[in-house]
Amino acid sequence: MAVSLKATNLDGLSGIGHGFFTRRGGVSTAPYATLNCGPGSKDRREHVTENRARVATSLGVAPDRLLTGNQIHSAIAVPVAAPWADPEHRPQGDALVTATPGLVLGVLTADCAPVLFADPEARVIGAAHAGWKGALAGILESTITAMEALGARRSRMRAAIGPTIGRAAYEVGDDFRQTFLTRDLDFARFFHLPATGARPHFDLPAFTAARLTAAAVGFVEDLGRCTYEGESDFFSFRRVTHRHEADYGRQISAIVLE
Repeated sequence: MAVSLKATNLDGLSGIGHGFFTRRGGVSTAPYATLNCGPGSKDRREHVTENRARVATSLGVAPDRLLTGNQIHSAIAVPVAAPWADPEHRPQGDALVTATPGLVLGVLTADCAPVLFADPEARVIGAAHAGWKGALAGILESTITAMEALGARRSRMRAAIGPTIGRAAYEVGDDFRQTFLTRDLDFARFFHLPATGARPHFDLPAFTAARLTAAAVGFVEDLGRCTYEGESDFFSFRRVTHRHEADYGRQISAIVLE
């Protein structure tokens, strides 16, 4: 059974289901054990298909109603009204939004921030993949705007940030930091220097939450779970990189309008 975490501000909403799924409850074997939902990995296709089917079933829909896009670290939010005509050729973008019941919107991550959105009054939902590039480029704001085009209001929106690499594990170079400071000097507050002469650490969850708050989203929640540190529960690209391993799995975060 696919295992997921719930956000307090999304849990119990009438007609809306969600889950920040962990790596537990699937059929994949190491190094993808066990709920790898990423078709872009080198895992066996039948394992990924079964894992995604388990996620869809847990949210009460058929497997073909679980939709993920071709994520490219962009600011592109894609409105969705029906399942993909050709699942092998998914639209490029890093967020999906819909007002159509029975569709599960999902994003795949392995350190980037998954953000699920809902306006329960307008019955509009969204899911965004916010790595540092997408968050800086405006993927969260694009998601909000796309939801508003379907009748949502940002003051009513609930946004939840799922498992993400935490500040302690996210060491970056000074050139990375300068990319942010060139955009806005205030972004310095999202970087921490553990000791004199040390490389900066970036706080992606805090940056994501701040962008949502600045965009006037009504309710913002951070689950506060680190993908790098939580190896038993989460895949992590950076952890695999540090260990010089060949490939990694992706967990899925998903929301459905019932």
